[in-house]
Amino acid sequence: MQVLITGVAGFVGYHLAQRLLSEGVQVYGIDNLNEYYDVSLKKARLSQLQPQAGFTFEYLDLSDRVGVANLFATHQFDCVVNLAAQAGVRYSLINPHAYVDTNLSGFVNLLEGCRHQAVNHLVFASSSSVYGVNPKVPFATSDSVDHPISLYAATKKANELMAYTYSHLYRIPTTGLRFFTVYGPWGRPDMAYFKFVKAIEAGQPIEVYNHGDMQRDFTYVDDVIEGMVRVMRRPPTDPVLDSAVDADASIQPTTAPYKLYNIGNNQPVALSRLIQTIETALGKSAQKQFLPMQPGDVPITYADVDDLIRDVGFKPATPLEVGIRHFVDWYRSYY
Repeated sequence: MQVLITGVAGFVGYHLAQRLLSEGVQVYGIDNLNEYYDVSLKKARLSQLQPQAGFTFEYLDLSDRVGVANLFATHQFDCVVNLAAQAGVRYSLINPHAYVDTNLSGFVNLLEGCRHQAVNHLVFASSSSVYGVNPKVPFATSDSVDHPISLYAATKKANELMAYTYSHLYRIPTTGLRFFTVYGPWGRPDMAYFKFVKAIEAGQPIEVYNHGDMQRDFTYVDDVIEGMVRVMRRPPTDPVLDSAVDADASIQPTTAPYKLYNIGNNQPVALSRLIQTIETALGKSAQKQFLPMQPGDVPITYADVDDLIRDVGFKPATPLEVGIRHFVDWYRSYY
């Protein structure tokens, strides 16, 4: 079995590749090693993967239409996992074109590759950001996500629509995964928990937005990978009736071998508890600088994972204290 992982030098891509390689799966990884955050961290992840049997790496940007077409023309993949994306809610306010190039144009190039190769299963990363300021909690995949409050969220919602269309037109078994605040060793330096650890360890103040009145469904990376691997092995086979049926009875609902799942811990954590947990793990106290909510942020994320439990028999459950301890141990070892 050969799996294509886009964004393989990224946080989740690295961990997924490690898991698959440990199981004897052939992994073909691509990444453009962009400079959104420290490239040396991405290269360090790659250095852990490249010596392993069964791993192949190619430097490739998804927005390179010819390059992506050549990739699919010269390799046969049993499963494609798309983790390459321009991430970050706040950065989308600064550099919106980066999100269009990678998350929209790049995703179309990937869909075209899957279409022409007729891959057995496409799995792609979406985000809890698509829920915006949804007042209903926990967030379920059946909830309306038509009002994103950041460009990043809008591109992820667009990915879901684009993937559904290709699944319907070309019968590509497709699964979208809405990740909820993934954290852990080898994580992204732009994430709050990473910034907090870095600042507290260095004796510097931390920025606490919305005056600390926020909650996040922190999900440990090993739980995310377990959920992903189980989903990868279960491509949708039965067409799913589109629940959004037009009021005009003459318009027939569409079907597609397509499925969406939340992957979250199902236990939102207050920002104050996250900080306290980090303080305990570091053995140091934080200096807090309280600030208002930033544009594009949401007060809470909270995943309904009933579908994931029902279909693949798994529920993320790593306690925050355990996950943060693992991250702090890695951080001190790495840095």
